[in-house]
Amino acid sequence: MRRALICAFLSTLVAGCNQSSPDLSAAAFNPADAAYIRTPGSASISGQAAMIDPNNAGETRYASGEVVRLIPATAYAQARIAHFYGASKFVAADAMPKVTPDPDYVAYTRATKANKEGRFTFDHVAPGRYFLTTQIVWKAKGAAQPQGGAVYQAVTVPTGEAGPIDVSLSGN
Repeated sequence: MRRALICAFLSTLVAGCNQSSPDLSAAAFNPADAAYIRTPGSASISGQAAMIDPNNAGETRYASGEVVRLIPATAYAQARIAHFYGASKFVAADAMPKVTPDPDYVAYTRATKANKEGRFTFDHVAPGRYFLTTQIVWKAKGAAQPQGGAVYQAVTVPTGEAGPIDVSLSGN
């Protein structure tokens, strides 16, 4: 009896661990859900991607030269974000997944490069809900592994929005 209880407890524990990330193989990208990204809008999304280096006296690290991606928040994109980030808006550099996305999914995103201060802008953005993603990665002196990681932020462009929307990508 005791052995059966221990086995049941361990099975429950392992099953709980396996539920932490949604299964991406069940999700399918639907271009119609993301088509609004191709509609010219009057809004702009501007921001800065930066984080504080906790190991170097609080020095600010920027997403200098990194690709910043604007992604329509479709069901497929939401499943990807949940799978990669879980409950956080940050994934450490040594835990960033190496996954090749569906080429159709990538075709329905927009990309720009951050400048040396991590600043970026997307103009002519249509109303809708989006994810902004990038990485802020650096190599610390004497460190074997890269520091920093990938970050994302959700942003909504309301209908009729004509002004700039300011966003901070910091993993918080």
